[in-house]
Formats: sequence, structure tokens, C-alpha cells
Amino acid sequence: MDILTDLDKRGLIQQTTDFEGLQQHLANNTVSLYCGFDPTADSLHIGHLLPVTMLKRFQEAGHRPIALIGGGTGMIGDPSGRTSERSLNTPEVVHGFSESLRNQLATLVEFGEGAGKVRSRNNHDWLSNMSVIDFLRDAGKHFGVNYMLAKDSVASRIEQGITFTEFSYMILQSIDFLKLHEEEDVTMQIGGSDQWGNITAGLEFIRRSQENHEEEVEAFGLTVPLVTKADGSKFGKTAGGAIWLDAEKTTPYEFYQFWYNTDDRDVIKFLKMFTFLEHEQYDKLQVEVDERPGDRVAQRTLAEEITRFVHGQEALDQAQKISVSLFSGDVKALTGEEIKQGFKDVPTWETEKEDISLIDALVQASISSSKRQAREDVKNGAIYINGERNTNIDHVLSSSDRLEDTFTIIRRGRRKYFLIRFQ
Repeated sequence: MDILTDLDKRGLIQQTTDFEGLQQHLANNTVSLYCGFDPTADSLHIGHLLPVTMLKRFQEAGHRPIALIGGGTGMIGDPSGRTSERSLNTPEVVHGFSESLRNQLATLVEFGEGAGKVRSRNNHDWLSNMSVIDFLRDAGKHFGVNYMLAKDSVASRIEQGITFTEFSYMILQSIDFLKLHEEEDVTMQIGGSDQWGNITAGLEFIRRSQENHEEEVEAFGLTVPLVTKADGSKFGKTAGGAIWLDAEKTTPYEFYQFWYNTDDRDVIKFLKMFTFLEHEQYDKLQVEVDERPGDRVAQRTLAEEITRFVHGQEALDQAQKISVSLFSGDVKALTGEEIKQGFKDVPTWETEKEDISLIDALVQASISSSKRQAREDVKNGAIYINGERNTNIDHVLSSSDRLEDTFTIIRRGRRKYFLIRFQ
């Protein structure tokens, strides 16, 4: 199966400039293509996962992908998909974000110069050296204002207002396409569906810039769809905010749980879009969803495949260990690092590393509303210390109750966890 057919079957193609022409182009050539990543933060989030996996799919198909870090365009801000102008970061911040994104991408796709590798470029290298005169003469003259106003990224902002800074973003991205076409023989740009206007503007810029060439320029654009959820909620957002690819921002356990909690209605679609399994495996997993939904085999597969891809096998093993421990209530085997991950968002009370009565701890940690309630909770068997039920109202939390001499995990009832952290 050729790569374009595979992408189409996975639901990964929203728009292409010429499907049949691109299919033939990919079949007959080792194609250089690129995808851009603007440094708006110091980490990618799961909204970037589709473009990242697209680079890897083309890499595995024998083509030559380029990950373009937007160190230059990141100084400006893309108006696509936004209702207001971005706050401009300082050059130092953008440079720092750029380096962080490049390092992160290097863990997801294999960077290098040879065959089967992904190249990394930064558009700051050429955009920062361009004078205003060069920008206006060499690029601006090829863009009609009416043509730019018709693009969705601009048209959607006219009523609210758009600055010339953001208005010019389309031209900067088009310069990227032309520059990579000239220096790297890039003939294809991929991106999210919100990038369609910028991509087609780049194609038009290449055509206009090379009108005097004898050979017709071959260049293509392809976008991936906006990922939607069956329940109408926004993909990639939780009560705690965005799901980041940086383990310091979103722990591997949180990342694993996000995918494991996927709705039955979405899980096969997400498996096709985000994982590298064969199509036959999706059919088998669909049977599992239809006949044994309670087993959550498809969700577990989805969580395993993506967590392994982003964080590696060791982090996946750790996330699964935490999941099993929390489900069973057997938390004593967790390491300090695993406790930090698994209990990152539970109510936490910090206190000095001294012995304290269980009743006082329950009240001071706001686990029970009063000493009377605390005693009732203990007597009724509702309090668990590190996974073990405790019915002794005279119990004193001591060093023997501290995991790794730092943490005591209290459970009230079946699932309500609290963490006591001893300084």
C-alpha cells in the first residue's frame, strides 16, 4: 500500500492540492517535505502529535522529512485559528523555546543527514537576515492584498482587527517554503488544516518566483484534519489544561491515563490516526470494542502505543505500574518518583517529619471535617494508610508509615486519595 493511500485510510488527509499528482510524485521520487513548528512554548503538546507522526510515517516510507523550527516566524505569531493577537515573546524566550522544541523532536524522530533520517532547520537562519527592502521587493510584490484578504486566517480576523505584523505571517511562511524548495529540493509541505491558506500561498509564491524557469515547478500541499471527540469536547484539553509531551509538564502516568480514558466511540479513530499498527489490527480491536467494551483492550493498546512512542518503554512500564497500584489500592510498592506522578493532583498536606496522631493528621490534612468525624471514619473502616485499612483511633503516624521516609498515602472510602508529605 502506498503511503498516500495508507494516510487516507487512517483518516489523516483533510486537504491536498492534487491527490493523484501527489500520489504519482511520491511513487516516482524520494520526496523532500517539511512541517513547521512555531516555538510558542517550551514543549509540544498532543495537538502537535499528528504532524510529528506524519513526519515519521514519511520517514519510514523512505522519503526525506524536515522539521522546521519557527525561530523566525515564532517572533511574529500565526493568526490562523485565533480570535486575537498573540503576545509577542522576547527574542531570548523564542530562542530558548526553539532549542527546547528541537531537542524534544529529536527524541520522537531520528535526526540526521543520511537516508532514513529527519533533518532539522530553523527559519530564523534566513528570516533574521532579510532586510525590509528585500522582504518587500522579493516577496511582497508576489502577494496581492485581495488574495491575502480572502484567506481564512486573515478574513476571520478582519472584524476583530488584525495588525500588519500578523497579516504578514503568510508571506513569511511562504518564504520558508520557497527557501526550502531552493536549498533542500522540498516539494511538499504538510500541516494542520488551519494551515491550508498559508500552504497554498507558499505554493503560489514558488510558482510566481520561478515563472521564468523552463521546467514546470512540482510542489504540493497536504493538511491533516482537526482532531475532534465524539462527545463534542475539545481534544487534548483536560481540567488541568493541555496535555504536554514534556514529562515535567504532563507526567507519563497522566499521559497514559489520558489515552486510556478515551471514549469507545473515538478509540479506533485515534488508533488509526496516532499509532503505527497495521490496518488488520484495527479490525481486531474494533471487535474488542463491540463485544467486550468493559475490557478496554483498545484503550490499553492506544495508551501503550502512544506513551511508548513519546516517553519510551521504561516510562510506559512505570505508568502501568502506577495505574495497577492505584486500581488495586496496593501502593506500598511505589517508589517516591512514582508517588509524585500518581498523586500529582490529589490533595496534599505538608508537615514536619515528626510523629502525629492519625486523628490529628486527618483533621489537619482536611481529610475529615472534625476530630469527631475522624474517629468515626477510622472506627467505620473508611481510612486506609498506604493501602491497608486502619481502625485504631489511637494510631500514631510514625516513620514506619512513611514511604521512602517522605510520603504517607491516605485513602478515605473506595477511591478518595490524599497525600501527606513529610518535610
